[in-house]
Amino acid sequence: MSSSLLAPVKQKLPLRVAQASVRYARRETEGGPNRQLETIRRALYPSNIRSRATPTGKYRPDVGFRLQRAIPSAQAHETIERAWLLHQRHLRHKRTAEANRKFESMCSAMETLRVVAPELYKEANKVDDPRTRTQEEQDAMKKMKTQEKRAFESRPRGLFPRELRVPTDTPPTAGWTYEFTPTARPSS
Repeated sequence: MSSSLLAPVKQKLPLRVAQASVRYARRETEGGPNRQLETIRRALYPSNIRSRATPTGKYRPDVGFRLQRAIPSAQAHETIERAWLLHQRHLRHKRTAEANRKFESMCSAMETLRVVAPELYKEANKVDDPRTRTQEEQDAMKKMKTQEKRAFESRPRGLFPRELRVPTDTPPTAGWTYEFTPTARPSS
């Protein structure tokens, strides 16, 4: 907020200067304005001038007046602003500390995994390029139908299967698909 909104007003000035929308300002054509085109334009591009407060509080024409009544001095406003920024900084430090704690815990868990089960550690840290295909997968793709091949190619390894439904509280309206068979991926 700027301090000019909080400064006491010596004379009663309007807090909002009336503005005319220039979006629709243009010369009249020879045949007159096309009403249908104008209606479509106003529906697609509404003016950004509001005459009353919105229910969500995004536009408040009387914000300056309300601030002057709630916070009479600029010094009080600055104090509140500094306190809010201090609060946000404390929250940011807490989040950073929590993220660092989780990262350290993850690193210690990976170190324990490396000591206890080296083969699982290697498997967990293996870099897998989803674009590469093994020879078995390439041979299996030659035997697939076009639709199965597209489904197979569009799915990188290790991702959650799209065929599984999202868990919900109610059963589906269409029931269960008994004919569904997932695309078999050759083991590598």
